[in-house]
Amino acid sequence: MTGSLLDPDSADSYLRNWQDRVDRAAADTKAMSDRLADLRVTATDDNNLVTVTIDTTGVLHEIHFEERIQRVAPGAVSRAVLAALHTARRAAAARSREIVTETVGDDSPAGRAVAERMEQQLTGSDDHA
Repeated sequence: MTGSLLDPDSADSYLRNWQDRVDRAAADTKAMSDRLADLRVTATDDNNLVTVTIDTTGVLHEIHFEERIQRVAPGAVSRAVLAALHTARRAAAARSREIVTETVGDDSPAGRAVAERMEQQLTGSDDHA
């Protein structure tokens, strides 16, 4: 801004620009929120026994067992479920970070904080898988 805030025209221009930035940030944040709320990630374990679908919070929405799972030991089924969940959570964290970058930008401190929180939520508790 080249003029003084004491100059009515400069002050008015400054306020319009500030309001435009606030409106853009609000619209970008809403777009990010909407896209994250709609996100679903599907993953399968390495042996193709189990396929899971989760949302951005890591909540399991769907699980599918292949028919041949009936011939697999229960421990292997358990490991397959955990492996598929682990893969889905990592993919959801990565996709969430992409959505944040696409909507609010990677230079946004708030966007970085959201992406980091989601990554921690999705992957912080599954390191044992």
